Amino acid sequence: MGIYGYVRVSSADQHEDRQTLAMSELLIPSERVFTDKQSGKDFQRPAYQSLMKKLKRGDLLYIKSIDRLGRNYDEIQNQWRILTKERGVDIAVVDMPLLDTRLNKDMMGTFIADLVLQILSFVAHSERDNIRKRQAEGIKAARAKGVHLGRPLKRPPENFGKLVQRWERGKISFSEVLERTGFKRATFYNRLREHRKGKK
Repeated sequence: MGIYGYVRVSSADQHEDRQTLAMSELLIPSERVFTDKQSGKDFQRPAYQSLMKKLKRGDLLYIKSIDRLGRNYDEIQNQWRILTKERGVDIAVVDMPLLDTRLNKDMMGTFIADLVLQILSFVAHSERDNIRKRQAEGIKAARAKGVHLGRPLKRPPENFGKLVQRWERGKISFSEVLERTGFKRATFYNRLREHRKGKK
């Protein structure tokens, strides 16, 4: 029997330390811990796909929590079925001891584990939808207050008006005005529109 661990964080700037520590405490060799740094919306992840190629019937897979496996309710259910029923792999969820397919392999134990899985998968999926909804509401509220989202706006230099006049009169070239303002072409035209609006 091979013992493996699966770790996932949603993006490259998030840390997987808490999950890798849990795998280390379970004495899983580091070369058998597979880590993805991307969204859990589906299972087309490089490390997960590599893990699937390694897993054989009778192997044991540890994950820290059910949402580390994935965030999509239907996908989690389907993947759990593939791993446990089709591939014959046992799964143990560290944060939820009830979700350990090695325990209570009778009908009642399987029923309880499946029920808990369905509830937790639904909660993980709902939380993902709620996060999206809160983000959308926050962005909408911020825009309503006139808050700029994204990169900070690059403001024009104090002599922007004079530079524009000289450029319009052909005294300096377009590339020179871009160099002196430090703007890219699109940014220059955006600031130019604002400048002309302000003069009206």
